[in-house]
Amino acid sequence: MSRVIAGYGSWSSPLSAEKVASAAVGLAGLQVAGHSLYWTERRPDEGGRSVVVEWRDGKTRDRTPAPFNARTRAHEYGGGTFADHGEDVYFTNFTDGRIYRQPSSGAAEPLTAPAQAAYADLVIDPQHQRLIAVRESYSGDDEPVASIVAFPLEGSCHEAQTLVAGADFYSSPAVHPNGRALAYLSWSHPNMPWDETRLELAPLDTSGALGEARTLAGGDQVSIFQPLFRSDGALFYVSDVSGWWNLYRLDDPLEGEPERAVHLAARSAEFGRPQWIFGYNTYDFTPDGQLFCCYTQQGLWHLGRLDEGDSFVEIPTSLTQVETLRCGPDGTYLVAAAPDRSPHVTRIAPGTDEISLIHRSSAESVSAQLISAGEPIEFPAKDGSIAHAFYYAPCSDRYEAPEGELPPLIVKSHGGPTAAADNAFSPAIQFWTTRGFAVVDVNYGGSTGYGRSYRERLDGNWGIVDVDDCVAAAEHLVANGLADPQRLAIRGGSAGGYTTLAALTFRDTFRAGASYYGIGDLEALVRDTHKFESRYLDRLIGPHPETRDLYIERAPLHHADRLSCPVIFFQGQDDKVVPPNQAETMVEALREKQIPVAYIAFDGEGHGFRRAENIIRSLEAELAFYAQVFGFEPADDIEPVDLG
Repeated sequence: MSRVIAGYGSWSSPLSAEKVASAAVGLAGLQVAGHSLYWTERRPDEGGRSVVVEWRDGKTRDRTPAPFNARTRAHEYGGGTFADHGEDVYFTNFTDGRIYRQPSSGAAEPLTAPAQAAYADLVIDPQHQRLIAVRESYSGDDEPVASIVAFPLEGSCHEAQTLVAGADFYSSPAVHPNGRALAYLSWSHPNMPWDETRLELAPLDTSGALGEARTLAGGDQVSIFQPLFRSDGALFYVSDVSGWWNLYRLDDPLEGEPERAVHLAARSAEFGRPQWIFGYNTYDFTPDGQLFCCYTQQGLWHLGRLDEGDSFVEIPTSLTQVETLRCGPDGTYLVAAAPDRSPHVTRIAPGTDEISLIHRSSAESVSAQLISAGEPIEFPAKDGSIAHAFYYAPCSDRYEAPEGELPPLIVKSHGGPTAAADNAFSPAIQFWTTRGFAVVDVNYGGSTGYGRSYRERLDGNWGIVDVDDCVAAAEHLVANGLADPQRLAIRGGSAGGYTTLAALTFRDTFRAGASYYGIGDLEALVRDTHKFESRYLDRLIGPHPETRDLYIERAPLHHADRLSCPVIFFQGQDDKVVPPNQAETMVEALREKQIPVAYIAFDGEGHGFRRAENIIRSLEAELAFYAQVFGFEPADDIEPVDLG
């Protein structure tokens, strides 16, 4: 069949904004109880409500009925929102912040008393018949107070019993299999959990009271991730003391010395990930004690296991992204994705390496012939190092561009900035490639998955290294004839929104940009942001106010006179991480300069859009914006944006 000749950007796509929104169901938080598997689903079609789902005998059922929203505001990013025990599910409810017990049938009961608090990292302590959780307590304008607390499993409206307090942050409580000890992570300002954490171990007596804790690992610029006991009492954890997040085992944690920890599967790979949310799991144990794990190398995720004698075996798979991993009597379960598959729940059958599908987050909305697979690329960075990205070419089975035309390029800057892009199937990226855009998703310096030294490229250099790497990615593709130098755009959300605005302000590479809840005023971010990130910029830029000049120097808002191309802003009105005044102040500055600018705000949205109608509106508005700026006619029947 002959193809239709049409300019890039104007191609008709089967992937509508509505389909992108419906595919935005988020899967997370795997838990196993006997022959049941549980996870959470974030559902845009239900106003972004998170639901605990149970899978058993090939069937799924919702365990948290409407209007409950199994979500927490702890650290503002949440995670670790539920635990299972027998037939009961314990979950945090976003509306009132309380923990509820949901039996197999009947109504949910509030386990905790009303309080100004949020809970996360819920775990069961079966020996003492209680639920243990990380708690953030709020009091007026004071900084939230972190602790690890406990509640009886039965009854309702319990007051918290404080087990551990004193540090600025806690995460990852893990109970010894015989109930003899509690392991957990702690850290304090100005560190983030990927900078420096401590693995603490405290003995538990028969009543459940904690003794004096001692530090087993971490501290001194070492990050620890996911402590977990094996059934024989050995304590496993992930540490980046080698420069990479690798696995370690302490066989006798109650008596042994920390220096006796065994380094497992030593390699230049990351078995951990940045703890933006609670409840990440990159490894777990089968009932017979075998360890299954996931790890990332060069931006791609892999699976492996430890066999007899700690021999490491890689499990062949086409998966390139793994969100979380859990083991149970019926197999090892993953939330994972591939370049041609959106996140789904899969199982590795016991005694095999066979991977089978259990549950899709949504039906794939694009045929295999239309999928543009993200190609890992490397390119020289301005500071002499090598930077990384995933490149997506325009892709259509019906259209081709006029001879000699180069595609518009969208440079995607991920949030965090301590995070990472992957090449898992993303309807939000395919939305652009099927219309004739090229996309490059940049893992700029500071991204995770490439070792601690690559992560530390951003220390003191936020707004410089990330911007330079995004510019270098665009220039690399232009030099290789893969992008039109006159139609380069950059987009990003949160920290990626800052990188977007900084690139548009301090560089002349891009002709347009889209900022999703991005940062324009760095000092305002320091003043207004929440506890978890309140000292984040100490490392990324410098302590404030001591280095105030750098905050002024790198803030796009203070240099709006240098910005001379159109920008579109999207903002949630309930955002506590990057408050709306960030976008509004920047928009006003651009309007005063009479630079084309659009501002679209959404009531009821926080940091990241959860509601289907808002996801649809933002995508269509961004497409209309690029069409107006780059001068093409979109095939979609969409509402134009006001660039007043």
